[in-house]
Amino acid sequence: MNMLSEWYRRTFSDPQMVLLVLFALAAVLAISLFGHMLAPAIAAVVIAFLLDGPTEWLIRRGARRWVAFLSVYLGFILLSVIAMLTVVPLLIQQVSQFINDSPAMVGSMRNALLSLQQRFPDLISETQVNTWLTGLGNEIANLGPKLLQYSLSGLTGAVAFVVYVVLVPVMVFFFLKDKTQILSWFGSFLPSDKPVLEQVWGEVLERAGDYARGKVYEILIVGIAAFITYSVLGLPYATLLAVATGLSVIIPYFGAAVVTFPVALVAYFQWGLGGEMATAVIAYLVLQALDGNLLVPLLFSEAVKLHPNAIIIGILVFGGIWGFWGVFFAIPLATVANAIIRAWRERSSGNNSPAKA
Repeated sequence: MNMLSEWYRRTFSDPQMVLLVLFALAAVLAISLFGHMLAPAIAAVVIAFLLDGPTEWLIRRGARRWVAFLSVYLGFILLSVIAMLTVVPLLIQQVSQFINDSPAMVGSMRNALLSLQQRFPDLISETQVNTWLTGLGNEIANLGPKLLQYSLSGLTGAVAFVVYVVLVPVMVFFFLKDKTQILSWFGSFLPSDKPVLEQVWGEVLERAGDYARGKVYEILIVGIAAFITYSVLGLPYATLLAVATGLSVIIPYFGAAVVTFPVALVAYFQWGLGGEMATAVIAYLVLQALDGNLLVPLLFSEAVKLHPNAIIIGILVFGGIWGFWGVFFAIPLATVANAIIRAWRERSSGNNSPAKA
């Protein structure tokens, strides 16, 4: 108890540490309590944060600020319109087609597993095969109603769609345009002397920001490369599988393994066991290998220095709290937590020199 009392006194007698803790708690509570109703604003902040990197890059190359942010913003709007008119309708069509074809896929898989069971009866029983396929069939059957909940079939969905399509781009424009004024306004609520908070904020901008922007580029590059590859091979549902392959890079270590199953399932349903299926699966594995060994080092370099176990724990914790966006920003959020811990340790020990990550 004396040790805990001494630690508490030494840590929270420092106003800078109290400010850091209060700021972190306020941010977590605000997102947890008001995140749902402020979802369009949060989405706009995230998009503006991602677009700020290219804007600053153009400014460093000599462009005027208003020219830089207008160029980046108009490019974002153009890409969004192209995606809405081309990718989204095709994706919806292929999702619907995939759900309609799923019973036939499950049937072909059942025949393959039963054939395997007959060849190796001691390894797999028929009861196990039926249990696996029943669970898989139920999951696919529930996929349709789940997707319907997020469709535009209801008035609420239509209103939400209009809000995001109209309101979010407007908010992104003003977040980019008035970034300095907005940050100054928020800073006016904080003490003028806040070195620890500024240290954490600087590290977050340097590492977490670079990571988030790099992850978006990685998703786009991997998704486009996957679409070209699947289209050349003649694999059905090329757009759907390409989107899944691109999103698989969000979750390190797990995403690639999970998406292997639908790619192999569609290839087997299309061609059966043979050279074409093997080519499709190998092509997918090559894409993942190129992403992990070539693209990731080029995009991220030293942006994030975290132990693999810290990354996995971050994905589990933040994904459990905030769902998809928690998974997407798990590593940036883990970087924020790491920056807070570093600042805490440095301040508590009285060491002003940077600690090792």
